Amino acid sequence: MAEHVRVAVIGSGFGGLGAAVRLRREGITDFVVLERADSVGGTWRDNSYPGCACDVPSHLYSFSFAPNPDWPRTFSGQEHIRAYLEHVTDTFGLRPHLRLGAEVRRMTWDAQELRWDIETSAGRYSADVVVSATGPLSDPKVPEVPGLDSFPGKIFHSARWDHDHDLTGQRVAMIGTGASAIQIVPAIQPKAGRLTLFQRTPPWVMPRVDRAISGAERALHRALPLTTQLRRGLLWGIRELQVQAFTKHPNQLGLVEKLAKQNMARSIKDPDLRAKLTPDYRIGCKRILLSSTYYPALTQPNVDVVASGLSEVRGSTLIAADGTETEADVIVFGTGFHVTDMPIAERVVGADGRTLAESWKDGMEALRGAAASGFPNWMTIIGPNTGLGNSSMILMIESQLNYMADYLRQLDVLGGRAALDARPSAVHAWNRRVQDRMKRTVWNTGGCTSWYLDASGRNTTIWPGTTGEFRRATRRVDLAEYEVLRAPAANSEGEKAKKDDKDEVTA
Repeated sequence: MAEHVRVAVIGSGFGGLGAAVRLRREGITDFVVLERADSVGGTWRDNSYPGCACDVPSHLYSFSFAPNPDWPRTFSGQEHIRAYLEHVTDTFGLRPHLRLGAEVRRMTWDAQELRWDIETSAGRYSADVVVSATGPLSDPKVPEVPGLDSFPGKIFHSARWDHDHDLTGQRVAMIGTGASAIQIVPAIQPKAGRLTLFQRTPPWVMPRVDRAISGAERALHRALPLTTQLRRGLLWGIRELQVQAFTKHPNQLGLVEKLAKQNMARSIKDPDLRAKLTPDYRIGCKRILLSSTYYPALTQPNVDVVASGLSEVRGSTLIAADGTETEADVIVFGTGFHVTDMPIAERVVGADGRTLAESWKDGMEALRGAAASGFPNWMTIIGPNTGLGNSSMILMIESQLNYMADYLRQLDVLGGRAALDARPSAVHAWNRRVQDRMKRTVWNTGGCTSWYLDASGRNTTIWPGTTGEFRRATRRVDLAEYEVLRAPAANSEGEKAKKDDKDEVTA
């Protein structure tokens, strides 16, 4: 028999754990967190590759309601962020709500009962409300390369790192030059026999000003929590001021571009290599990457840079699009994730029998980044157009948690068995405003093709404004943007008749 709960949260990364904490703080304890893995952590559990770390400062990449005075570095490593999420889980008493090893296979809306029926690998559940927090960086994307099946060596994605495989002395091919690759390359270069980087598009790279946070600083933060808040506020404010350049005045980024070129010139003396590594698009169009070790690693004698993507594999020979041939023992894909085509969307079946993926076939869109029309009482955390290009996603997550909390309050006010379904007109109006603002941003005008864009070239990923603007837009649920659904009258009458019959028998 299915276990029924008021709220089912899908995923236990920052979004899912944040939702769980907020539910408890709202006095709601009738919920479960469905997690397909055997522990919490989301992308910070899955991504454990060598050198894995965050490119957002530690004190900003944490919940405002769970400050951590003991971050060891200004930019924390994967192990510290994962430990922080475990700490949040314990501090807020979330363990009893976790259902680990419960991968969601299908979620179907029951219009008669006004609930979601959920099939998982560990049993069945039903819920009045579903909060989907699977995140965009959860399902690795590996390109379909002809002949890849013929490769005799080891193949793995950066998010599924094989720690049992020793790279010492091996010929390693790194495919991709994104945020993961620029951390992996310096970490594995010293032990690899030969490291070949397949670069389809060079990234803009700025220095990563990372340092250990001293014991005195941490003691101060513990003794005076206000200093932690001030530090976080300063980091936030600086990034809010930067937003205008990304969203309204991309030409102002020319100075940053100049600084990035100077950063490259300090490490890359070979003009041919420098030419390979110099992007031909406006800085900021793709995420600006932070590293002080990437460029130096590329100058080492055991490293080759192929300025072309991988196009074919013939046995142990890798062939680039420009015809370059490379022998390899290991292929590491740093090729990102299914962001604009999230697999979870294929498993969500709405009121009209269509999946969310079918509803989004022309591009993702959701009211205030949270609610999709035709999917009542279903909300997503880090939904369409809630991503950031320069600040902390935790700020956006907390704004969406505010919206989720008010959504549940509105259902309480409505009383009885009720559901909210985003009106198509409201979803389209919100999306139209977002896309109109997107037109002049660097992400749309910078001359690059990035993972922010979907198959049709539309930016359905990034929020074209400040985090403060988004917080104001998601502070309250506007019931005018929703259709209120009630249980069918016939069903209600049937239940009343059953109750009357039962009363007569009892009498």
